[in-house]
Amino acid sequence: MKVILRKKVPSLGKAGDLIKVNDGYARNYLIPKGLAIEADKKNIKDFEHKKINILKKAQKEHKNAEELAAAIGNITLTFSRKVGDQDKIFGSVTNKDIEEALKEKGYNIDRKMIILDEHIKSMGEFKAKIKLSAGVETELKIIVTGE
Repeated sequence: MKVILRKKVPSLGKAGDLIKVNDGYARNYLIPKGLAIEADKKNIKDFEHKKINILKKAQKEHKNAEELAAAIGNITLTFSRKVGDQDKIFGSVTNKDIEEALKEKGYNIDRKMIILDEHIKSMGEFKAKIKLSAGVETELKIIVTGE
């Protein structure tokens, strides 16, 4: 099935590309998620008119993601937890904790965008990656201290 991409899909192409994919992939994933539309004659004509706007919108979203990445890259989050033996904390610092701390600072980041290399279960300094959009990532500094 031929589809026209409405947004950038890393494994397929960028917004506005006309590509051929398996029928099931198009019907079950790309079209329902709004990533693509079926490429029939009517949609191709309509899309030619909308293509310029979609490319501008994608470029604007990418620029906004880069600006947000620059702002978040300068943030340091500090968490205070109860400490047991060998500087191990009770529980851990999770994606949800990081999401809530960022919301308190005014950044609306979904916890699914936050990538931790390892579970934070001890005191110290850690890094968390935040994937804002395709090709835009930043690192956030996290400090865990004892109460």
